[in-house]
Amino acid sequence: MIVLGIDPGQDKCGLAVVDGDAVLVRKVTARAQYLGVVKEWVHEYGVEQIVIGDGTGSGEVVREVGDSLPHVPAATVDERFSSEEARDRYWRDHPPRSWRKLIPVSMQTPPEPYDDLVAVILAQRFIAGKKGST
Repeated sequence: MIVLGIDPGQDKCGLAVVDGDAVLVRKVTARAQYLGVVKEWVHEYGVEQIVIGDGTGSGEVVREVGDSLPHVPAATVDERFSSEEARDRYWRDHPPRSWRKLIPVSMQTPPEPYDDLVAVILAQRFIAGKKGST
């Protein structure tokens, strides 16, 4: 199942397209431009499901996605602890270098936005839930 995850925020959104365990594409985009990217990816990757984190700004995003893409099912996903999980994944994928190696990663903030990794986690949670219910 090809799932597009959205981590909505006030200023920016994390986006990712996931097919099973494979991450096809991910991006952090300005909130004002996320819908254009979502529409493009739905067609480009054959997205079958859209999932939206149920935190900040989710109600408006659910409405916008539903109005713009009524043919693609959309659902909300529990967003609890997804940012922490994404931060851990960020540091696993980008181990600290130089002086950053001296400071525990639990005390550091990644030097770039990682909302796209949150979107990956949301999509993977949805897929895992589907596998568990079949």
